[in-house]
Amino acid sequence: MRSLELTRGNEPLTVLCLGAHSDDIEIGLGGTLISMVTADRPLRVFWCVCSANGIRADEAEASANAFLGPQVERHTHFGNFEDSYFPSQSISIKQWMTEIRDTVVPDVIFTHTRDDAHQDHREISLLTWNVFRDQFILEYEIPKWDGDVGRPNVYVPLSRDAMDRKIDLLSCHFATQRSKDWFDEETFRGLARLRGMECRAPERYAEAFHIRKATVVF
Repeated sequence: MRSLELTRGNEPLTVLCLGAHSDDIEIGLGGTLISMVTADRPLRVFWCVCSANGIRADEAEASANAFLGPQVERHTHFGNFEDSYFPSQSISIKQWMTEIRDTVVPDVIFTHTRDDAHQDHREISLLTWNVFRDQFILEYEIPKWDGDVGRPNVYVPLSRDAMDRKIDLLSCHFATQRSKDWFDEETFRGLARLRGMECRAPERYAEAFHIRKATVVF
């Protein structure tokens, strides 16, 4: 298994995170973001949530601050699209994403996987590929009752500290989600342990992604 490093000397790594809802980014790549921050590499993060209204917007803002910490340059964009109805709002969401595209040239984009069973997640993935055509895109997974987690082909090993911090921050910042039977430590740690086993992560945990298309330059 070979490793891919997104490095260019001391230049900041520009990361665009796209999530349908206010906890998606944290669930799908919270550990990866924590690892990026602790690697002490300059980062510029664009944190974009399509549906974040009222208390969910407050949760998203506080969570982004906590996951990234004060040393990371970050730009937050919160939309007010109606939860569960993204396919019927596709034109407006595409316009919102196009406006974001005009402000950033990311080194890597994180978005939902196109095979996600949730209609909102799936729409964001489709629009990501439609709007951003010249960037490196990694698709993250969200566990749910549909049983749609698939066969990823990119892994980010996580330290135990990063895994523990991800779970602590999810529990701390998303009071609106705690009543859901899937939103708990066992779900998040169990999936990360499985992905850690698949990539033989040194400290047993990992987050996994799908890469659909990439260009190799020598």
